[in-house]
Amino acid sequence: SQNGGNCVEVAAGFSGAVPVRDSKDPQGPALVFEADAFAAFVDAVRSSEFGTA
Repeated sequence: SQNGGNCVEVAAGFSGAVPVRDSKDPQGPALVFEADAFAAFVDAVRSSEFGTA
């Protein structure tokens, strides 16, 4: 994988919720976030609020 194998999948189509899972374990558990909270997280990542690895 071009991402070093560290990938997540985000499912669409859930009203008010964002399920997220490890793409390497599609039958495994998913974390479910409120849509507003997940959007805030994505915005923070995009604006580099967490720094770089």
